[in-house]
Amino acid sequence: MLIRISLILAVIAALAVGAVNFFVVKDKINALTADRNTNRDNWHSTQAQLAQTNAVLVKTQSTLKQTQQDLADTQSQRDKAVADAAAQTKRADGLADQLAKTTKERDDAQNELASYKATGVTPEQIGKLTHTIKDLQDAMVALNEEKAVLSKARDRLQARLDKYEGNNPDILLPAGLKGKILVVDPKWDFVVLNIGDDQGVKPDSELLVSRDGKLVAKVIVRSLEKDRCIANVVPGWKLGEPIEGDEVSPAHPAS
Repeated sequence: MLIRISLILAVIAALAVGAVNFFVVKDKINALTADRNTNRDNWHSTQAQLAQTNAVLVKTQSTLKQTQQDLADTQSQRDKAVADAAAQTKRADGLADQLAKTTKERDDAQNELASYKATGVTPEQIGKLTHTIKDLQDAMVALNEEKAVLSKARDRLQARLDKYEGNNPDILLPAGLKGKILVVDPKWDFVVLNIGDDQGVKPDSELLVSRDGKLVAKVIVRSLEKDRCIANVVPGWKLGEPIEGDEVSPAHPAS
């Protein structure tokens, strides 16, 4: 009997403990469920905020990219504007210089016109005078050239006359006259020089041949051309053999 009572008491105690545990576990389950629901709601809220943040970020990136493009376009437009301004400034400076030059030319022309008007001479008369002056200038140039030719011819005739009359004065040549030997003929003792009538060489004039500052020979001109001449080596004056490239200078330079 006692055992049966003990078993009943044990069962009742177990039921009581089970009931107590049930209520305790139920509270914990309810708390865990509430925490889960809270965490789930928080997660959904966080996901929504994250999606919203990403959308804002994408929009911000797009705005930044557009802003950078606008900035690049603005800088390009600024650089173009600066270049255009520099070009316009340079053009303005050029126009200012051209205007100043044109103004000066206009003023000079007006002054010349005033001078012409003051003379009382008509433009037709001025044109005729201009042509007359040019003709006179051309005639003067021609006369000077003819004078030079006649002077050279006179010198040649005087040299021939002196030769025929036995009067052989020294023939003077320009003091600064310099030349070189182009060709040498040792068999006939003559040389060809690179100076002639245009440089002031005269027929039968004498020149000294030198090399490295030393006298080599003396030659006398026998044939004269415009820019060259042929000269024979003077007997007794051949101190060495003339060669091409030797320098020649007047034996009797004019003072």
